[in-house]
Amino acid sequence: MGPFDHLLREFELPLENPVLVFSLMLFIILLAPILLRKARIPGIIGLILSGVVIGPNGLGFLEKNAAIGLFSTVGLLYIMFIAGIELDLFEFKKNRHQSIGFGFFTFFFPLALGFPVCYYLLGYGTAASFLTASMFSTHTLVAYPIVAKFGVSKDRAVAATVGGTILTDTAVLFILAVVVGSSEGGLSPAFWARLLLSLAVFSFIVFWAVPWVARWFFVHLEGDQASLFVLVLSLVFFSAFLAELAGVEAIIGAFMAGLALNRFIPHSSALMNRLEFVGHAIFIPFFLISVGMLVDVGILLEGKTAIIVALVLSSAALAGKWIAALAAQLAFKFSRNQRQLIFGLSSSHAAATLAVILVGFDAGIIDEHILNGTIILILITCLAASFVTENAAMRLVREQESEAFPEAGPWVQEENILVPIAKFDNLEPLLDLAILLKTYQAPFAIHVLSVVKYDGNAEANMLKARRKLAPFVSHAAETETRLNPIVTFDLNAADGIIRISREIMASLIVMGWPRKETFIDKIFGQTTETIINSTDKAVFLCNIRKPLNTVQTIRLMCPPSAELEPGFHHWLDKVMLLARELSAGVKVYSDEAAFAAIASCFRKTGAGLSFTFSELPDWASFSSVEIKREDFLIVVSAREGAVSFSNVLRGVPAQMGRHAAKIICMLIFPSVRANVSPFDEYRNANSGLVAEAPDIPKDIG
Repeated sequence: MGPFDHLLREFELPLENPVLVFSLMLFIILLAPILLRKARIPGIIGLILSGVVIGPNGLGFLEKNAAIGLFSTVGLLYIMFIAGIELDLFEFKKNRHQSIGFGFFTFFFPLALGFPVCYYLLGYGTAASFLTASMFSTHTLVAYPIVAKFGVSKDRAVAATVGGTILTDTAVLFILAVVVGSSEGGLSPAFWARLLLSLAVFSFIVFWAVPWVARWFFVHLEGDQASLFVLVLSLVFFSAFLAELAGVEAIIGAFMAGLALNRFIPHSSALMNRLEFVGHAIFIPFFLISVGMLVDVGILLEGKTAIIVALVLSSAALAGKWIAALAAQLAFKFSRNQRQLIFGLSSSHAAATLAVILVGFDAGIIDEHILNGTIILILITCLAASFVTENAAMRLVREQESEAFPEAGPWVQEENILVPIAKFDNLEPLLDLAILLKTYQAPFAIHVLSVVKYDGNAEANMLKARRKLAPFVSHAAETETRLNPIVTFDLNAADGIIRISREIMASLIVMGWPRKETFIDKIFGQTTETIINSTDKAVFLCNIRKPLNTVQTIRLMCPPSAELEPGFHHWLDKVMLLARELSAGVKVYSDEAAFAAIASCFRKTGAGLSFTFSELPDWASFSSVEIKREDFLIVVSAREGAVSFSNVLRGVPAQMGRHAAKIICMLIFPSVRANVSPFDEYRNANSGLVAEAPDIPKDIG
């Protein structure tokens, strides 16, 4: 045996060394998108083509073994889970008729087109034609990472497509379950009873038990991000397993788990960032490569029949999905770019398609020509879907930017959030809240400030503060948020906070809830009182005793004339951001005039947020309001001398203090100067409803 024989055996094809196989896959994930980027070819196509090249039907570097199959399955489930967890539930509920409508269109039209094509044009029997045509109705969201990359995953066209995906795949996979049941023993009453009962039990576990378990762990594992990440993955894959037990495909369970966990994972949170990162970096690329490994280009060389069947199936599949997208555009008034986005997302066939065809092939219903043609169909539709989706997403982004931001508004430039901190043990929840409050388009960092008393130990204390702030920079980076730690010294904390807020031109100051009592409302310390009275900035005083993602309802209390304050639109914008991130409904307590202004803003820019109104007759007491542990209590106050200020507001902090130990609460002091905001158009159009407040001195106190 030569000295290099052992080394050469490691490189015998197909490669079997798991370390070498994993290394090769990672190099492909790294290099394929980079090499094809200059040719303006989407990275997804590069991964699929790489699978074709290295697969058993290509150069034979790899064969689809158990390890690759496992990663491929995880990647597919991850795609469906991410689609469910990123779905804007408010937008989905608002436009659920669009999801149902598109689900019907994308199921019916491909089926109606595919059956006569297979029956009359290809000459297959009724059973084979129906099963093959039902395969046309399915689609896999292979191109979904593209819409996530371009930031249009919350567009209503995407919501309709994702919702329609689950409806059409469920219908087709239900047909598949029926086909399997009929082949194993007929469609007896016992079969139907067993299938429906198992689906009912599955739905109960996913939509009741899974959220209950998630809420318990989120409360008791607060701050343990690694354990929460493992918890989410455990629930997702267990739900996928339960779906298989119920007689449907695992992808249905993964998507349902995403819906069930949607409200617990805010889009701007570190946990969401980790979930997306791991999926897009490892699992989803593995799935795309494995799809390419299924393709056998040599099939096209076997004769005219294979080529004809492959081209006919691919053409019919794409045509059916295009007709469904066109029907959705006409029915729901989507734009041309949205129609193309729907077509791109829904035209790719992969997992569910393979499931239908493989079951039919194993049962002897369809022949090898349909099987081989389906493999080619997967390649063609995935390539087409990637190109169409990327082009449509790019055009849609430009369209939305030109409509929403015709010019770079100063409201984006002024987005500076300052988080002063006295005790580092409660900085993380305050920082998480500030991240949720930060406008997506805002380019600036969140500023965290520690003020050191100016004395003989000032320099040593500043070094200690900087060391303590360092871990929080990494924490913010996990959410792709830049954190700017500021350590300064001053004669007292209030003066330092006021000075820095002016230097950085802060638009919002987020502070922790004061702990000690003073003569002002028996709650606020001198530092807090000075900051509120000596700045014109919006000040949010926050008490966060529980994880923010456990919030179910935001209870927003506004005093009379709150809509007349110059900072009204700014704080309302932040409340709507919170509601969207937390997937929480908003219950507004105010007079009718304030609610009319709030409701108008919600309808104009709230994009489906759920809100209701209740009048609060007695501001001297919150006893008439039922406040639950899952609530987020937000009370809007005012500085003395402001339009909406009244003596009754002096007692509000003390009332909130009684609830502070049980729930999350926030007291808002609006800015006393008008912020340029996206609501300016609303304010001008409703000048009769929302009047401008008179000039207010900047230093009230």
